[in-house]
Amino acid sequence: MVSVAQALDRLGRLADSPSISKLAVAFDSAGYELALVGGSVRDAFLDRPLTDLDLTTDARPDDILRIVKPLSDAHWDIGREFGTIGARIDGQTVEITTYRADEYDGVTRKPVVKFGDSLEADLVRRDFTVNALALRVPQKQLVDPSGGLDDMLAQLLRTPVDPATSFGDDPLRILRAARFTGQLNFTVEEGTLAAMEQLAPSLSIVSAERVRDELVKLLSADAPRRGIRLLVDTGVAELVLPEISALRLEIDEHHHHKDVYEHSLTVVDQAIDLEKQRTPDRSPDLVLRLAALLHDIGKPATRRLEPGGAVTFHHHDVVGAKLATKRLKELRFDTATIKQVARLIELHLRFFGYSEGTWTDSAVRRYVRDAGDLLDRLHILVRADVTTRNRRKADRLAFAYDDLEERIAALAEQEELDAMRPELDGEAIMRVLGLKPGREVGEAYRFLLELRLEEGLLGPDAAEQRLREWWAARV
Repeated sequence: MVSVAQALDRLGRLADSPSISKLAVAFDSAGYELALVGGSVRDAFLDRPLTDLDLTTDARPDDILRIVKPLSDAHWDIGREFGTIGARIDGQTVEITTYRADEYDGVTRKPVVKFGDSLEADLVRRDFTVNALALRVPQKQLVDPSGGLDDMLAQLLRTPVDPATSFGDDPLRILRAARFTGQLNFTVEEGTLAAMEQLAPSLSIVSAERVRDELVKLLSADAPRRGIRLLVDTGVAELVLPEISALRLEIDEHHHHKDVYEHSLTVVDQAIDLEKQRTPDRSPDLVLRLAALLHDIGKPATRRLEPGGAVTFHHHDVVGAKLATKRLKELRFDTATIKQVARLIELHLRFFGYSEGTWTDSAVRRYVRDAGDLLDRLHILVRADVTTRNRRKADRLAFAYDDLEERIAALAEQEELDAMRPELDGEAIMRVLGLKPGREVGEAYRFLLELRLEEGLLGPDAAEQRLREWWAARV
């Protein structure tokens, strides 16, 4: 966190940027107030990038549009009924919203939209005090009606009004508390925490899409562990992601198995670290992070106590893939994400057979084929899944996976493994066997693919001979 003087300097430079300064002059000349608000003001103090340019004003939507039109390269009013006008000015995208004084009916989280006339009143209806800061422009005056700056210094999340009222008005704020805990590494104030626990059931009025979006933002944070733990500790996860709460298996007195919940949180941490190392310039990998969080959710359903006190979780990978598919569908994730996450969970144990004995080249090819375009993510997930404190075991698994990746790279260079196709395509198969398009061509294609997996590249002539021999024996 930077000093107050440094933050105000950052905000002052932002206010002096061409787009904001033009808007400030135009609104002031028209007799209206204008202020930077929300994330950009908060992030100036937290030394984070200033990306969201949100402004608020006492001007009504029609007046905002009238002022913005002459200044903008483009503008849009899809949020007009809620008082929001968007625009692009000098290459910067901004959103300008009329002060709000909404009222909630307590049945849905959709407010009865009511415009307000006071910046301070608009700020105190926001979710948390650290988001209830504003900078008046062009005056460059900081406005903090609810002590947000003090809470930011204390790294504390607190609602501007009574938390029961705030969460009662909009239960989604309960999930936003977890999200900001993960994003900002803040602690939730005691009264706010108690209200989260008490009002968690009110999340039933929030749409699955909104819940999904908050979980996505949490998992996209640099360190989401604290936010996930907050969801579980407050009972919120029981309502939105119960499979994670279920991971807190009862530890037997002899500790015959590790804490699956804590293990899963560590896997998320390690997967994110590896993701940053391997793909530092990419956006957060949601598929990988979901797979890391959910990879062991099949364990509670497959837990068995064996003679002698051992605990087993046979087929928890397959069961977990099915449970993840069901949960992600209920949260309205897109089909591609659901399939990819489920496939990673289904495959995450495959490697451990490799560590127990050398795989043939055929087994390595199958590993690559089964992973497909998820191979790089599978590499990260499998490595992240090693959380043992036994250094010798951890080193043995790491060395084994190093060896596997080296073999995959060598085979890929030697055999164009990424393509993973037979040496004869469908047209060649029909020509060699005198077939027309149909089921038999597909069977021949699968035979050649298995041949490729088992023996590698044979050359077109040898592949054709083996195809003819297979066909003769089949007939």
